[in-house]
Amino acid sequence: MLSFHTVTAQQVVDVHCHNILPEFKTLLDRHGAALEETFPLPEWDIDAHIEFMEAAGIRTSLLSMPAPQPYFGDTEECRQMVRRYNEACAKLKADYPGKFLFCASLPLPDVEAAVEEAVYALDTLGADGIKLATNSRGQYVGDEALDPLMEVLNKRKAVVILHPHKPSPVNNGIIATAPLAVYEYPSETTRTVINMIARNVPARYPHIRFVIPHCGSFLPLAIPRMKAILPAMQAKGYMQPVDWEANLSHLYYDLAGGATPDVIKMLLTITTPDHLLYGSDYPYQPAEVLTENLKRMRSWIAEDEELAPYSEDILANNAIALFHDKTDRPNNMKMNNGSRAGMCAKLPMQADGIVRLSKIEVYPQHLDEYMKYAIEVGEVSLRTEPGVLTMYAVGEKENPCKITILETYASKEAYKSHIASAHFQKYKQGTLHMVKSLVLSDQTPLNPANRISNHIQ
Repeated sequence: MLSFHTVTAQQVVDVHCHNILPEFKTLLDRHGAALEETFPLPEWDIDAHIEFMEAAGIRTSLLSMPAPQPYFGDTEECRQMVRRYNEACAKLKADYPGKFLFCASLPLPDVEAAVEEAVYALDTLGADGIKLATNSRGQYVGDEALDPLMEVLNKRKAVVILHPHKPSPVNNGIIATAPLAVYEYPSETTRTVINMIARNVPARYPHIRFVIPHCGSFLPLAIPRMKAILPAMQAKGYMQPVDWEANLSHLYYDLAGGATPDVIKMLLTITTPDHLLYGSDYPYQPAEVLTENLKRMRSWIAEDEELAPYSEDILANNAIALFHDKTDRPNNMKMNNGSRAGMCAKLPMQADGIVRLSKIEVYPQHLDEYMKYAIEVGEVSLRTEPGVLTMYAVGEKENPCKITILETYASKEAYKSHIASAHFQKYKQGTLHMVKSLVLSDQTPLNPANRISNHIQ
């Protein structure tokens, strides 16, 4: 789980960006599909992405596979491509702790294969969510065929991000005049979400949260129209009742692609500020353009009286809560009773993982102030660092100034990253004069199998 009290440089969370692997482009070239989405795939590499994040002030990016869906009639080929992509993303997440999250792709339209991959990605790879194309070769999200997949995702309380793909069918003359990104992508997204709502998919699978891209597309216009027309459709037996509140409450919206104050205010006619998320759409525009776009967004949100109170939430906190705050886990670290902070999806413990007891004695006059520092660093570490597995703190009943913290780290590298972090340095420097004694004691797990899971059910 991630937590920030203010949104400053390096603390924005980007929920809409893509990584494009060479083998993905090779597959498309082999099938003559490089321009299937009417726009060439941009170049991508990890160093350029990190450089963009640092320049723009983005702390964490959520990676997802771009369009098109890598299915060309061969399920096994698609399954292998998707598996390689998901495992590559898991490695990026592990190699750059706190820098990248990822939404796994699925080998649709084969639902059975998709279910198998979803289970593997969420349960084994520690995926932070699932990316679904609006349609996979004509199979639209919301179709009855996908109900078994929705059951699996619902059980795991998954976040699903939607992304528009080429409509099926599509008018080739129209898209030759205006490529898909101009009009068809917003239309396709709207079409898919209306299909989901008409079948009450979000309402029937209430533990799934769906992220709708590109400022909600045309939904602020389509939903009022659908509400107005629905009674007549029901009376004729053409549509079933819709649970509007239940459906809309599970929809979130990223602001990639043309957000303005007016666009956001229109979006707020169908949702609430806590469901708005920042998205860059990197690398589909030059990094310099996206950096300037984010700079302008910060400025006009801050200057708008209606939106300014939600600046931190839109740029980071809503995404933090969506991807990492699990309501069935405690979310406060209480030093005096040993409860622990809610945790994000974690890295697995490596062979060089660290298990340590930190035994601290605090001067009585500084105990309350020390507790504030310790609670903050514990919460932020668990929320922001996948390699920090446990910070379980207890104070002695007879002498609360004597505190013991069980700390576990996925690897030595995760530990090094932790002690170099700004929040740890703030804690260390701020409490030096408060601590009477400190003893660090590394431990050997007696039952290594009995350890924290690397995913959240």
